[in-house]
Amino acid sequence: MSPAIRKFRFARVIALAVAGIAAVAVLALILAVRIGFNTEGAAMGALQKTAISRDGTVIAYEQSGSGPLVILVSAALADRSGSRRLARALADHFTVINYDRRGRGGSGDTQPYTIEREVEDVAALVDANGGSACLFGSSSGAVLALDIAARLGPKIKKLYLYEPPFIVDSSRPAMAPTLASEIRQQFATGDRNNAVKLFFSKGMGIPSFAVTLMRFLMPGWSSMCGMAQTIPYDLAILKGTQDGQPLPENRWNSVTAPIEVAVGGRSEPFFHNGAKALARMIPGSRYESIAGLHHGALLMAPAVLGKDVQAFFVQA
Repeated sequence: MSPAIRKFRFARVIALAVAGIAAVAVLALILAVRIGFNTEGAAMGALQKTAISRDGTVIAYEQSGSGPLVILVSAALADRSGSRRLARALADHFTVINYDRRGRGGSGDTQPYTIEREVEDVAALVDANGGSACLFGSSSGAVLALDIAARLGPKIKKLYLYEPPFIVDSSRPAMAPTLASEIRQQFATGDRNNAVKLFFSKGMGIPSFAVTLMRFLMPGWSSMCGMAQTIPYDLAILKGTQDGQPLPENRWNSVTAPIEVAVGGRSEPFFHNGAKALARMIPGSRYESIAGLHHGALLMAPAVLGKDVQAFFVQA
């Protein structure tokens, strides 16, 4: 066999392996979203409530359990349905507030959007339920939770952050600075499908063919399209944290609450690098890698994740 043929066959094997890995990752994501949006009856027993934010926006939420207050802050393109399983896992030990961020589910979407208004939404939830809380945030919701803690000070007792998507080095390509404007353009023309596709392809780095599969195989695709106008909200929250540069030094320097920054052991290296960078920056925070978990743990392994969250929130 000639060297050229061997080289061709080797390259073909590598290409097939990469394609196989991508296919497995996509199938796992599709399964996670299927699970996440198959939530009928999952909120059984939870009290359905609303709070009024400072600007008059109605914030809808579910309250379950009893004990110290824990508020769940969801990620991009997610409403409270994606957090219900974690809420159930925590409800035996805590009073859990699982809310719809503004622009999602039963909550309003008063314009113009600012991060400060999202902070005020959680402030309304805290004030309506005892005056202090622990926060759980996942992905971009973890970054929002940090912003909330920076502004609300002693009202936030502890922070559990699961996989904030920080890009602080070359372990993942930096986020395209034009992504938010491109998504706004798609939404302005009424093309919510393309807005969501752009987020998954350019924002999350999922290959185009895989995003096409997701559109037709995910039962939650239409729900995500219904929240497409909120994608720029999360990109605004993530601004300055996905440039392949060190995290902004002064953004969270007022946070005094203890912080757990957790990353799944099966997640990409950039998640770990970003979490370690945050833990080094903020006193009283620590990094943890949880064996066997990945970015879809909120949907795929809520019991395992919930056990770790519980352990952190109850420890002295």
